[in-house]
Amino acid sequence: MATTVQSVQVNRNLVLWLFAGCFMVFGMVIVGGITRLTGSGLSITEWDVVTGTIPPLNDYQWEQEFEKYKQIPQYTRLNSHFGLEEFKFIYFWEYIHRLFGRLIGLVFLIGFIYFIRRKEIPPELMPRLLFMFALGGFQGFLGWYMVSSGLTENVRVSHFRLAIHLTFAFITFGYVFKTALGLIFPSQHPRAAALGPLHKETDAILLLLVLQIIYGAFTAGTKAGWVYNTWPLMGDSFIAESVPFAFEKMGLSSLVNNIASIQFIHRILAYILYGWVLLFGIRMLRSNDCDSGQRNVAILMLVVIHAQVLLGILTLINQVPMWMGVLHQALAFLLFALVIFIAHRLRFGKLS
Repeated sequence: MATTVQSVQVNRNLVLWLFAGCFMVFGMVIVGGITRLTGSGLSITEWDVVTGTIPPLNDYQWEQEFEKYKQIPQYTRLNSHFGLEEFKFIYFWEYIHRLFGRLIGLVFLIGFIYFIRRKEIPPELMPRLLFMFALGGFQGFLGWYMVSSGLTENVRVSHFRLAIHLTFAFITFGYVFKTALGLIFPSQHPRAAALGPLHKETDAILLLLVLQIIYGAFTAGTKAGWVYNTWPLMGDSFIAESVPFAFEKMGLSSLVNNIASIQFIHRILAYILYGWVLLFGIRMLRSNDCDSGQRNVAILMLVVIHAQVLLGILTLINQVPMWMGVLHQALAFLLFALVIFIAHRLRFGKLS
């Protein structure tokens, strides 16, 4: 009996640690959204993993950082009117964003050492934890890879690199979250059983959601949300005239480089995703194979997808106020987590 109690306690501690990591990744994505919408991402022009933890502490150090910022195109072409106080504002958000990344790594490292010393990590969990460290390190590299694209020629970071950076944040969160769910609802549960085709459909929904997240990053990175601020039409028509015109001139490249085309695709993917999630949620509510807990999560998913679509429309027609843009990204994160949770619950049956 004592062994069983200790095992449950170990699982609980591991789950809390992993969920803390999930929450911090979510927080970092939110701060990243604020950083992007305030144009703060290029304010720190160097990547010092250790010394960069300490911000400027006196006027001389602030002037040094400001001088470095003055050398990049964003300042010379876009923000030459900035004084030191304006620079401090954008520096603050980028610093907080980078600090969050360091704290996530520290929380994972401290927890990992703690559980190793106490011999509380199951052997089958070790490869997943090591892969999480690899994902975290790679995400840090991607962050700098993204920032470096805006330091020499461009006034903004590459929207391709932004999309990669954001997508890997979602993937990292999803991997950690799925690992935690595996500890709460293990596959060897006595009643674990796949619930027909429903659980397989969640994989396709997740793929579509990731594609929509990528186009959300494209929309943010190219500022495509600041054009055609009408709905349901793009200006005077459902498809803005510039979309087929760009395709004729640029070919397939227009689908990822033309701002009107990017916004149009982001809209279309939203309609498809909304319809699919709506039908999927209704099927879950009507399925005799789903328990009450699964139905409750399905209801929450339907609430979130409706809120996300409404917020997306309001964000567009109001020309992307910062708080709306950040909340829109936060709801995307919540929807992503809910679909992963539902996929796991459907995969491993009625567990309540």
